[in-house]
Amino acid sequence: MTADIVNLRQARKQRQRADKAVKAAENRSLFGRTRAERDHEEATRTLHEKALSLHRRGDHPTSGPKSDD
Repeated sequence: MTADIVNLRQARKQRQRADKAVKAAENRSLFGRTRAERDHEEATRTLHEKALSLHRRGDHPTSGPKSDD
């Protein structure tokens, strides 16, 4: 009856790699979006902001009375 010989340094490194992989998976699920998704969201937000700004009172150059006193 012989015990398996374990290299403690290698075991420690394997455990650290496994912990790092778990953390990476968590971060991917929380923060992971593709470049295309980010660009699409930014373009949509910009389009909505422009449309909204055109409908505000006084922002459009042709709206409201002009007084050149």
